[in-house]
Amino acid sequence: MTAYALGAFLFALGIALTIALHEFGHLIVARLCHMRVRRYFIGFGPTLFSFRKGHTEYGLKAVPLGGFCDIAGMTNQDEVTAEEAPHAMRNKPWWQRILVLSGGVAMNILIGVCIIYGLAVSAGIPNPNADLSARVGETTCVSDQVDAQNVAPCAGAGPAAEAGVQAGDIIRSLNGQPVANFVELRDRLWQLPGEDATLGIERGDQQVEIVVPVRPVIRLDSEGNQLTRGAIGIASAPPKDAIKTYGPVEAVGATTQFTGQLLSATLKGLAAFPGKVPAVVGSIFGGEREADGPISVVGATRIGGEVAQHSAWSMFFMMLASLNFFLALFNIVPLPPLDGGHVAVVLYEKIRDAVRKARGLAPAGPADYGPLLPVTAFVAAALMLVGGLIIIADVVNPVRLFH
Repeated sequence: MTAYALGAFLFALGIALTIALHEFGHLIVARLCHMRVRRYFIGFGPTLFSFRKGHTEYGLKAVPLGGFCDIAGMTNQDEVTAEEAPHAMRNKPWWQRILVLSGGVAMNILIGVCIIYGLAVSAGIPNPNADLSARVGETTCVSDQVDAQNVAPCAGAGPAAEAGVQAGDIIRSLNGQPVANFVELRDRLWQLPGEDATLGIERGDQQVEIVVPVRPVIRLDSEGNQLTRGAIGIASAPPKDAIKTYGPVEAVGATTQFTGQLLSATLKGLAAFPGKVPAVVGSIFGGEREADGPISVVGATRIGGEVAQHSAWSMFFMMLASLNFFLALFNIVPLPPLDGGHVAVVLYEKIRDAVRKARGLAPAGPADYGPLLPVTAFVAAALMLVGGLIIIADVVNPVRLFH
């Protein structure tokens, strides 16, 4: 088996385990709350095999793109037998129902945290306190961009080298204004084509200023349009201590901090998800595929193989952690049939009954899911449609991390 095939297989297995453990999170909390779990299945479609243990049927279905944990009385539309009634989810306290509904999300976060902790004590994780100063790795010539990935060949010294900028210099300011990192420096230089830029440089124990003419060059935006930008011909050096390995105790704090950063980034990515779908659809018909756009399980599996082929195993496991965080946050979106949609209904019942109690009325019982069925069907259909389009894009125009 090639490294690519092994990586693809292992990442597909990781996705399957992620789904299985998400549903197991629901199952274990339901059991702890004495609810009746009827079925625990991985996948959808025809059943490949199943077995029964106690009151629960366990099994695997043909399409491993999801899974489900069927709990008796999960909604008011679900018929329960007299024997199931004491163990029905809808007859349990509201807080137990929310705990069960949140079990899968909690499991995904726990998996992600465990992966990050494992990396922190072995291969290392990004150091939040790393020195990200704009350190020059090398000086280069400058030329126009010819396509999404390449610039035209060039030779000789660029403006920065001609002005005296050297590898190892740390650029602290641009035109008298502080510079925090190399990305900020690049973005600000882009806005200065044809002008002179005064660089405040730290060179060993010396502080020097160098005036560099900013050369106009052609750059392409995400749609392929030509833009005139400024460039001086420098490339960044890797940040010092960008990846750090921690001891078992120290890794706890580092893992917590990095997990918070990943969850924040995942939340921003989730918010941007709808706006990126049109570009994915366009990529099916020859448009450029954005590297930070959404991918399906097919695309993730392919990238897993690509990462393994380049022996980037830390990235492999970081992708699995990110996948778990994405599934956790995606599932708390307050729309049925997602877990967050069911939690929203339980909270509605709680608020409704509090209002009724204030009016001297008895609790109204479980909410009627009937009016929500069209919304549930629409959301499910939309997710299937978007998921199908992303899978097609991952087949005909996949995201590639390595070129």
